Amino acid sequence: SPGEITSPLRNVLNRQKNTRVLLGEVADIDAAARELTLRDGARIPYDTVVVATGATHHYFGHPEWAALAPGLKTVEDATEIRTRVLLAFERAERLTNRDEQLAELTFVVVGGGPTGLELAGALGEISRDTLRSDFRNINPADANIFLIEGEDRLLPVFPSSLSHAAEKALIRLGVRSRTGTRV
Repeated sequence: SPGEITSPLRNVLNRQKNTRVLLGEVADIDAAARELTLRDGARIPYDTVVVATGATHHYFGHPEWAALAPGLKTVEDATEIRTRVLLAFERAERLTNRDEQLAELTFVVVGGGPTGLELAGALGEISRDTLRSDFRNINPADANIFLIEGEDRLLPVFPSSLSHAAEKALIRLGVRSRTGTRV
């Protein structure tokens, strides 16, 4: 659910008595005067300002992938992925052909960084725990979950000990990783 995906920044910082959270679109930053000007003309003084410009998806030169592979940068993206996953289980439940069922229950996550690991792990938990008793015609634990990483190990920017521990945890959740594999 969206509440499990993110917490409002206002809530995260509510105990920071020296912090104010304001919603507005910044039009200008005057670093010398330590002041923000918002799009509506409001001027906000600051001691320290954190500029978080957001993030975007990276499809490695393949913009056509966006229609088939939503990113995971917003609550809306995460909700879209959840919907697609749950509908795949529902489609599989209606099928009688085992191969067609398994095709619906095959999930591929591209990118073995922190976000990819989290998504693959969540798919493993959904298929092996959350939906365990919800279907009559399929066993959700039969889902095939693949995590594809182009480098030689998962979490390539972290120490190898963390990579190995993460891979072991994913294996327990039924996730199979494919490292050194480009999409």
